Amino acid sequence: MWISPHVRPRLSQLELAFNRDGTDPYGVSQRDIGRFMSLLSVFYHRYFRCSVHGIENVPVSGRAMLVCNHSGGFAIDAGMLIAACFFELDPPRLAQGMVEKFLARQPFAGMFLQRAGQFTGLPQHCERLLADERLLMVFPEGARGTAKLFAERYTLVRFGTGFMRLALSTQTPIIPVAYLGGGEAVPTIMNLERLGKALGAPYIPVTPYGLPLPLPVHTELHFGEAVLPSGTGNEEDKDILVKVDDIKRRIADLIDRGRRSYEPT
Repeated sequence: MWISPHVRPRLSQLELAFNRDGTDPYGVSQRDIGRFMSLLSVFYHRYFRCSVHGIENVPVSGRAMLVCNHSGGFAIDAGMLIAACFFELDPPRLAQGMVEKFLARQPFAGMFLQRAGQFTGLPQHCERLLADERLLMVFPEGARGTAKLFAERYTLVRFGTGFMRLALSTQTPIIPVAYLGGGEAVPTIMNLERLGKALGAPYIPVTPYGLPLPLPVHTELHFGEAVLPSGTGNEEDKDILVKVDDIKRRIADLIDRGRRSYEPT
């Protein structure tokens, strides 16, 4: 896979500790990041025409956690978030997330994603990335979020609490992010869970036109102001839930404000 000419200069600006072979201590490859960004660029700039608001809330250096809603059948939102941090920040940053286990098990895709900086969702990976002052991308709704039906696309389902305990224990600022357009891109009317499990995936989304192929709709990302919650991460569950609900409310507010002007076409 080739590397796009407009990706190369930004690739050289990434503040990652690449060795002479272009590999960092995690095994992330500068060349594979370039290939990944070249692929994402097509979808980000042309297919989904993603527009970004509030990107200045993302720090240009230091650890931070991007916490975003999920929607749209599969993780289109993650790709757009990675692309936004690479193409819109100056200097660019690599947003790193935890991929679903079924993707990590695929021989080619799993290895490529890992070499492009996207790892299997293990707590120790997250802790190490934040300790190294990196940008971590989290979707607390998990697969429950991407499984939303079209009518539910702008609702938020239950958030996991692990991200909050991690943010507290590492003193990491949280940046709430809202993604709009995922449900329009993959307008899911039902999910085939048995078929998905047979294929090693949580489910297979079904759209009005059958296949879960994304439509070329306009999408948006809205970044909120950073929040640095206080605590150690060892608090009781009820106290953690209060902090989680605060982030969830902030994302819901970003979604509501964004929808006032959002047009999918």
